[in-house]
Amino acid sequence: MLSHVFGPRLTLLRLLLPCMALLAAGCTGTRSAQNPTLRVLSERGTELGVATVFGPVFLGRNTASGYVQIESVYGDGPSIESTVVEPVGGGLYTAETEIRLPEIPITFRKPRPGETVLLKGRDPDGKDWEEEVSVRTDERVYGILLDVPTRMDDRPDQIGAGIYQRDPTDQNKIYLIGLVSGRVSLSKAGELKTYLAVAGPETLWRLVVHRRDQNRRRPWVYREDIL
Repeated sequence: MLSHVFGPRLTLLRLLLPCMALLAAGCTGTRSAQNPTLRVLSERGTELGVATVFGPVFLGRNTASGYVQIESVYGDGPSIESTVVEPVGGGLYTAETEIRLPEIPITFRKPRPGETVLLKGRDPDGKDWEEEVSVRTDERVYGILLDVPTRMDDRPDQIGAGIYQRDPTDQNKIYLIGLVSGRVSLSKAGELKTYLAVAGPETLWRLVVHRRDQNRRRPWVYREDIL
């Protein structure tokens, strides 16, 4: 008797479960598509930044104060949020958004010379790119130096591109270690070499200190346009 009574409902549930699973998979796929690269837009220019677990971070080359727009990309496309620049110190800036950005963790382990790190940026047309580059060092420079990939030649619009280390136990996990801050040319033994300069771990700690309200901030706003 019970089988007869619940039979139609069980049949309906069996039919609905695959659809529910597909919907859940779709939402999960969108939400888990972590793209931490940001574009910071203002009347004074555009630069790149990164969305971290402690908030957005960028260098403020064109956007050191006032109102800006932050462009982040989700699984279903870009979203633009208006906000106000906050100075962090040490040449770093942040801004608070209503929505939760596709954040990424930070590591303060400085890579050794010869190690490979991941460089990620976004072209003005919105196309994301990434490239592996080698870490270099010079006794005259305090901080990380990187080989200059071809796509970074004369590209001021890529200032603020994120530099990441892969998790040695899971290559799909990456951690931010710094932002491209410019180029530096050094002469050694009569040879001139150019590298990418990096605002690295020796600077990023300021963002962590600045976000002392990390666990007390107002709740995130969830909107249909970012699902």
